[in-house]
Amino acid sequence: MTKPPAVILAGGKATRMGGGDKGLRTIGGKPLLDHVLDRMRPQSGPIALNANGDPARFTDYDLPVLPDTLPDHPGPLAGVLAGLDWAAANGHEAIVTAAADTPFFPADLVDRLQQAAGPSGLALAATREGEKIWRQPTFGLWPVALRDDLRDDLQNGLRKIVMWTDQHDAGLAIFDTDPVDPFFNVNTPDDITEAERLLEAL
Repeated sequence: MTKPPAVILAGGKATRMGGGDKGLRTIGGKPLLDHVLDRMRPQSGPIALNANGDPARFTDYDLPVLPDTLPDHPGPLAGVLAGLDWAAANGHEAIVTAAADTPFFPADLVDRLQQAAGPSGLALAATREGEKIWRQPTFGLWPVALRDDLRDDLQNGLRKIVMWTDQHDAGLAIFDTDPVDPFFNVNTPDDITEAERLLEAL
């Protein structure tokens, strides 16, 4: 299968860690975003970052920085839309997304999402705990063909990713959480400590 371009959703603020960008917090001596890019590069085509504010803080990455195209930063779906608009302008049919604060996501994420895609070409990552399925809505495969529908729904107030993906029969790529939850994300100083531990264990 063709490797789709990737958009790293890097707009999250480290409000529980004193502010700034979560993706620029460090584990193992380098920013979370570096770990995410190291995981994504072998799996995807071109990569862009979705982030708002001054793009200069990401200059060292030499990647396109895509701000939300809708006002008031309405959440991750706005980042997905910005990515879809970028992909459409560059002749791509779909994008894959990942969050900048989730450094251990699967090395086969993109392949599994492509295999799981629903009838519209849409898929989300998920994990299973016992009988429960937990969707990971910032990790998905998104077809460019749905971008105008997404734009309309966002302009009409939709914010929850899974409400939108359910409307379009998204497939699920289900991943194991043993021995480590691959979608562990960093939100607090304690999470930084845990991420350092996991990094050493992997």
